[in-house]
Amino acid sequence: MLFSVLFALGICLVPAHSKPTEHLGSPFLQHCFEEAKKIVDDAYKYSREESLRRVRREVVSPHDALRLLKQPRGDTRSAVRSADYMAQTLRLVHERIHHVHKRSVNATDLLSEEDLKKLASLTGCEGQARPPQCNSIQNINKYRTATSICNNLNNPRLGAANTPFTRWLPPEYDDGISQPKGWDRNRTFNRFLLPLVRQVSNNILSTTDAGVVSDRNFTLMVTFFGQWNDHDLSFTPFSPSIRSFSNGVNCDESCEHTEPCTPIPIPPGDPRLPSRPDSCIPAFRSAPVCGTGYSAYNFGGVSNQREQINALTSFLDLGQVYGSEEKLALFLRNLSDDGGLMRVNTEFRDNGRELLPFHPLQVQMCATHKRVTNNTSAKEIPCFIAGDVRVDENIALTSIHTLFVREHNRLARALKGLNSHWDSETIYQETRKIMGAYTQLFVFRDYLPHIVGDDAMRRVIGNYRGYDPNVNPSISNVFATAAYRFAHLAIQPFVPRVDENNRDHPQFPSVPLFMAFFTPWRIVFEGGLDPVLRGLLNRPAKLNTQDHMMVDALRERLFQFVQHLALDLGSLNMQRSRDHGLAGYNAWRKFCGLSQPKNQAELSQVLNNSNLASKLLQLYGTPDNIDIWLGGVAEPFVQGGRVGPLFACLIATQFQRIRQGDRLWHEKPGVFTQRQRNALVSARLSKIICDNTGITSVPTDAFSLVSNTNRVVRCSNLRGLDLSAWRERACTDQSCSRASETEKEDEPDGFGHLGLKTNEIP
Repeated sequence: MLFSVLFALGICLVPAHSKPTEHLGSPFLQHCFEEAKKIVDDAYKYSREESLRRVRREVVSPHDALRLLKQPRGDTRSAVRSADYMAQTLRLVHERIHHVHKRSVNATDLLSEEDLKKLASLTGCEGQARPPQCNSIQNINKYRTATSICNNLNNPRLGAANTPFTRWLPPEYDDGISQPKGWDRNRTFNRFLLPLVRQVSNNILSTTDAGVVSDRNFTLMVTFFGQWNDHDLSFTPFSPSIRSFSNGVNCDESCEHTEPCTPIPIPPGDPRLPSRPDSCIPAFRSAPVCGTGYSAYNFGGVSNQREQINALTSFLDLGQVYGSEEKLALFLRNLSDDGGLMRVNTEFRDNGRELLPFHPLQVQMCATHKRVTNNTSAKEIPCFIAGDVRVDENIALTSIHTLFVREHNRLARALKGLNSHWDSETIYQETRKIMGAYTQLFVFRDYLPHIVGDDAMRRVIGNYRGYDPNVNPSISNVFATAAYRFAHLAIQPFVPRVDENNRDHPQFPSVPLFMAFFTPWRIVFEGGLDPVLRGLLNRPAKLNTQDHMMVDALRERLFQFVQHLALDLGSLNMQRSRDHGLAGYNAWRKFCGLSQPKNQAELSQVLNNSNLASKLLQLYGTPDNIDIWLGGVAEPFVQGGRVGPLFACLIATQFQRIRQGDRLWHEKPGVFTQRQRNALVSARLSKIICDNTGITSVPTDAFSLVSNTNRVVRCSNLRGLDLSAWRERACTDQSCSRASETEKEDEPDGFGHLGLKTNEIP
């Protein structure tokens, strides 16, 4: 019997008193799980201790920075750990069975349904799929949950945080299940080998800062608002481990392909990086969803093919301000008064205005002030904390984060003045609801037309047609991993800082982009938000042109804190697409109803560039194999937009589904009153900047350069949001009636049911 052989070998030991069965019963599975759990826990512990050691010694390398930035936290970390427990248990089962049978046998083929349920319970995956009880959540028809659980009452996890990205096309993995495309360097696709991503980056993306072309229409606010908006919709965490689960290899020290390591090989003759046979840029796989990536296994309705987890909600709900899980959302609130305010910095101010709170962890990678300024007496500034972990990625992004926290607190104070009888919870939730409507308006009305162009806005997005519970609003893998990364080619090599006369700031000059990463101290000590926001409003974005694609700050100096191997964002984008098994260029053009070029002549016509088409085919052999991100950013712009036809289709399709599948979308009848909807129309990003900074004059449209149709106006001339539509008369006797048309709802009971303490750190 199989069990007796396994026992004799001492493999995933089964107690001697266990009775053999026809399948791999619970005792065997229990012991394999316990071994897998120890492997994962040891790898996590080693990785955490090694990361802390490097930070304490101030030897954080660029790939450390990226890995630390992409670490799962809170509930996401629990979900990822459960997925790793599951994956490693099944790996051990598979290896042990293969050792006995001397042939390939799928582990899951020999596990009964009862065994699989037991494993799901042991690993914690069962809890990731268990549907919540929506009827037990207070005010579920009035306010969003932090995680967006129960936005769709029929399918409560649809679009919620810590659920899989959705697939619009099936994944293409090397082994059909989980191995990244190109994992086997000898495997051909459509009769051609895939080129090394770093070679593609060198041959196609390379440019110099001197060759940068500035956009004639749009400001840098378009670029960084796009990044800010992306951080509302998707975050794909890495595995917390820097060590291979199967053989203990350190991913930072080896170029071996072994889970979770997915190193980027350096091609011969690389202009910057040493191209020895064993040289590579360290990289890590995106974390899988529980139970995916194993043949014949399907848990919770998720495909058995490997899927990646989205740590954020799929809705435009400003999760990057408020957090996408309950503990973090609670921690980010100021619970010391009854004003419904967000927590702010208690140590520093920006000309009297609020700054983001510092992260509670004392040892972190943002403490670089002494090193950069060469001032040993300089005060170190910790990382800021916000609803999204990437808040400190660059000072432009940090500034937008801070702006919206200030706006929340400004609105909350105004609502408190209008409705003194409201408690803190009501003020917080009503303010958060208004802020969510802000971002929906700014994205659809002001931002997207500049990106996808008039045709896609008309044909794909169109007018709001109401809520449809059958529409899946979940973020698609191709959107998060490829299409919405188009703006990486619209980033200037510097972050401009501008004075009140619209000149380069004499005291705080523009910062080279590679020196603006993870430097919150620049906000604290170098003029605060105003110079940065003026720069975003008054300086042009970089124009993505086919011969000047990605600036050196991103391709050659990404996260270059110290003299270590800097990262290449272009290579990382393509490597991640392969890690996620995204289909190639032509498959996605077919999905969008576009032509699929088959040869150089046809590709030249699509790209309107025969030289670029020739270079691409020299690398890929066929248009079918072109990495989706690269093919998308190589296309000429659609009319009025800043992406080509393929990305215009994918981006517009995603946002149309986000809107139509959102039960709490601001235009849906009953979410806001008609008076409130009318008031919200006046909201402008420029006005928010006016209300929360010392800036006194702004262009009306924050995304367009100043022109005859977009003039600079005094802030006092811009119409603000009329909050009178939110005024509510206080309760008398046993009833309340609103002066506005809002229907009476039960008051929310706060977050007391979570059992959290007000000072609990997420």
